[in-house]
Amino acid sequence: MDTTPFRARIPEADLEDLRGRLRRARWPEDETVDDWSQGVPGAYLRELCSYWADTYDWRAAETRLNAFPQFRTEIDGLGIHYLHVRSPHPGALPLILTHGWPGSVFEFLDVLGPLTDPVAHGGDASDAFHVVVPSLPGYGFSDKPARAGWSIQRIADAWIHLMDGLGYERFGAQGGDWGTSITTLMGRTAPERLAGIHLTPPLAAPDPATFGELTESERKSLDDLESAKADGSGYAIQQATRPQTIGYALADSPVALCAWIVEKFQAWTDCDGHPENALSRDAMLDDITLYWLTGTGASSARLYWESFAEVSGWFSESTVDTIAVPTGCSLFPREIPRPSRRWAERRFTDIRYWNELDRGGHFGAFEQPGVFTEEVRSFFRLVR
Repeated sequence: MDTTPFRARIPEADLEDLRGRLRRARWPEDETVDDWSQGVPGAYLRELCSYWADTYDWRAAETRLNAFPQFRTEIDGLGIHYLHVRSPHPGALPLILTHGWPGSVFEFLDVLGPLTDPVAHGGDASDAFHVVVPSLPGYGFSDKPARAGWSIQRIADAWIHLMDGLGYERFGAQGGDWGTSITTLMGRTAPERLAGIHLTPPLAAPDPATFGELTESERKSLDDLESAKADGSGYAIQQATRPQTIGYALADSPVALCAWIVEKFQAWTDCDGHPENALSRDAMLDDITLYWLTGTGASSARLYWESFAEVSGWFSESTVDTIAVPTGCSLFPREIPRPSRRWAERRFTDIRYWNELDRGGHFGAFEQPGVFTEEVRSFFRLVR
């Protein structure tokens, strides 16, 4: 596999253009409520975008990213960007981490050190990993597909090819959001290659046979699924049906892009109502700025057009397959969906590790890097 070293270096003119657009933004009137029920409040978004224009430092984000070895390679006709951080410890297990939307490789930067060199972070060398973190097709510094067909199955196949090209015959895989489904399909496609898969969370439909004797946790999970469908699914319907239409706003207006993404940081994190209780302002803007500078608002949304109907069925309607590869499951309390273990066991037939955590949300590694690291270590100790 041919690879090319990569370093992020955005032209200063692109940053000046971003700042100028933010300062010239045309704002709507404020919402008619005192909360987030109509979307991102105007006062908060104006403050955040002012900070973005006048204080935020993309160069610091570039420096953090460029501290890790990065590469690009071509897989199935598409250029793929990835981080590849090798452990100094013999016997380290190769591990591929997969992000989702509206995430990026920035989610994982704080866990790369502890995962690859646990001794330097107070851990044990036996928990070491060689870590690979690719950017999804159409996301970040990966290429944008020019034709339809880059589904989650095709990405799973590409990731297996990537690990093969790096010389890893046996490896682990971990994922959240889209990464959950891609990781699951890797386990279904090449179970002989996977030491195990770690999912945050596993996707498995509620079992109607249990509806007459639901636990309190299962009832809450069903209620949250219904609430999310009724009050939080607009973005997914838009991206799954007309990603090109919303893509014009996301490509032309940094304010629109910021609102589109920060709404999810507020709704999906364990933040008690305010996103900066879970993620720092700079952390959110690192991720949002990456989407802006790479112009990936539309291309990232198209993955919903490709695969969302299939994935939503997995966690809301029916279990259509079984996954036999050893599986670890970490469920953060603000995650949706949150299947119970008995629901998940109908799909994942070899669950070796199950933990329901007391803090954290959808972006586990981003919100709770220490907890995330220990969850990954705890599962893979069982399958190395």
